[in-house]
Formats: sequence, C-alpha cells, structure tokens
Amino acid sequence: MKLAVVKETAPHETRVAAVPATLKELASPGFEVVVEKDAGAASFFPDADYEEAGAAIADDAAAAVQEADVVLCVQRPADDVLKAMKKGAVLIGMLDPFDAGDLLKALNAREITAFAMELMPRITRAQSMDVLSSQASLAGYKAVIEAADRFPRIFPMMMTAAGTIAPVKVFVMGAGVAGLQAIATAHRLGAAVSATDVRPEAGEQVKSLGAKFIFLEELAAAGEGGYAKELSDEQKKKQAELVANHIRDMDVVVTTALIPGRPAPRLIDREMVESMKPGSIIADLAAARGGNCELTKPDEVVSHAGVTIIGHSNWPAKVPGNASALYAKNLSNFIKLLVKEDGGLSIDTDDEIIAGTLITRDGETVHERLKA
Repeated sequence: MKLAVVKETAPHETRVAAVPATLKELASPGFEVVVEKDAGAASFFPDADYEEAGAAIADDAAAAVQEADVVLCVQRPADDVLKAMKKGAVLIGMLDPFDAGDLLKALNAREITAFAMELMPRITRAQSMDVLSSQASLAGYKAVIEAADRFPRIFPMMMTAAGTIAPVKVFVMGAGVAGLQAIATAHRLGAAVSATDVRPEAGEQVKSLGAKFIFLEELAAAGEGGYAKELSDEQKKKQAELVANHIRDMDVVVTTALIPGRPAPRLIDREMVESMKPGSIIADLAAARGGNCELTKPDEVVSHAGVTIIGHSNWPAKVPGNASALYAKNLSNFIKLLVKEDGGLSIDTDDEIIAGTLITRDGETVHERLKA
C-alpha cells in the first residue's frame, strides 16, 4: 500500500501530518511512504530526514497522491489535490467538516473515504488519537508565553531592595485541555491565576494547578463527551456579570471557550475590554471561530483602549515542531485501526472510533451530524 503526506497550503499553517520519527511506524504495516517536497520544511523537518527514514520525495502534491491508497494532511487539501487522488482513496486529517463549504461534494465526487480527526470520540481508548487535545495543550501553553512576552511587566512576584513587585493576575476562561495548560503555564511563571468554566467538575482540576476557581452554580452547563454546552440567554447574562466583575482587575486574560460545530461564544464585549487596565493582554484561542472577545480580529494583534488583543487563528502552528510530532503520532495510532493483519485496509464501522470520524464513503456522506 502507498501512503502520501502532502505539504500544507492553508494560510499560517506550518505543521505537517507525518514526521520522520513516525514513518517507521507507518512502514511496519507495510506502507510505502511518499512525502511531497518541503512538506516538513516549515516544521524544520528537512526532506533528507524523511528520505533517511525510508520515504520517497515527490516533486509536488499531485505526484505524491496520484497512486496513494492513504493521504495524510493537517488541514483540508486544496481542490487540485483532491482531484489528483485516485477514486476510493482514504483521506485523514482535520477537515473542518461543519464549515468546509463544498468539501463533502468534492470528496464524494472522487468517492474518497474521508476521516475528520476533530470528530474523534471522547473515550478512553481514543485518547492517543485525540488531535484536538494534543493541539489544544500546545495552544494553551503558547498563548500564555506570548502574552507574557507582550505584557510590560514580569509575571512573578519579586522582592528587591528597591521594593516588591506584585505578581501578574492571569484569568483563564475555559478549563478544558487548552485552559488547563494555560493555567499550569501561568502558574509556573509565577502569576496569580484564576479560572472559570461552566462545568462544575472542572473546579478540582483548576485548584489542583494552583489557581482559584470562579464559578456560579447557575452557570452549570456540562455537555456530552466532556465538552461544554451552549448557555441559555439567562445564563449568558449571569456569565457576563461574573466576567465583567472579575476581568477589570486582571492583567492577562486567556479565552478558550469553544462548542464543537458552533461559532465561539462571546464572553468579552467592548465595555469589558475598556474596563481593563492599559497594558493588559487578551489572548483569544477561539479567534478561528469568531473569537470569545468582541474586538478579536482573526490573525491580527490589535490594540483597543490600551489593551492588546491577540487573535491568532492557529496557535499550535506557532510551535510547529512539537505540534507536528504530536499530531503525527495521533494519526499513526489511528491508522493502526484501519490496517488488517494481511496489510490491507479495513473500514470497520462497528468500531466507535472509526464510525465517529468517518464522514464520507463510496460517494456518500455517512456521518449523521453532517447528513442532518
């Protein structure tokens, strides 16, 4: 069987779907690997490293995928890449199926069997394949590091002969994977950290990382699979009051709230931003989905009333070496589910992981949420 790895073409994307270290794992089920030229360059994995690991280098994406049985990507490939894939091939990546325009039509036209890795079920057996978690952890870390770099004061308390420097106050909104990593990073840097979440069970995790948990029972909104669910209008009003009362005293705010398949919930409005102290920082990890802050502009760093709002739409791509390595490992673990003992591919839809991520097959859209 042949497996192809393509170079990413989406704006601001620096990751790659396979790294040299995972090629040996992919070779063990019998894959012959082809990597598009410079696919790993932005992640600092040169072609020579892929060749040393046993891969062939193709001059372009079309040459890489035209005979491939399986194609790996980070984000949705360009249309010309999809057209170059042979009919019936398998595509695996973060395909953004709920906001991908004519992607499903293009996949079905080529009868491509496509797996959207961001639909991975939240079950114990799937943890090693959970791309959202592996990438969100890096995003939470990077958001705090960039906020610290841009903030005009140091994070930790420092006692000097000239006086004592108070620690920076960091507020993390959302205590999922990204939020917990942001809390841990800010705490390690010496900040005084507080956090909020609509899931009451998140409180123990927040406190275990040395942060104060800000929560109102009326805001409890735990959803399926460990995700938060959308708040009611009354809950949104109470949440806004809670945030407004807390945010004005914060130096750095990191927002991480996302609901799968929905626009990012609005947590910070213009008035809240204007209540913050000059020099304060907002790092919005939900910028790609419209942002948790009203003033966030995707892929821009803007200033309003002295407050800097960082709106990167692809935070993991800011640390591409680690992000690529973790993502590649997620994909390698997933591929093992598809490979039979004789080396062929088997799409077993009785497997919860395969059924949960499979979006198209044999020219049809098969995922229930997408069909609806």
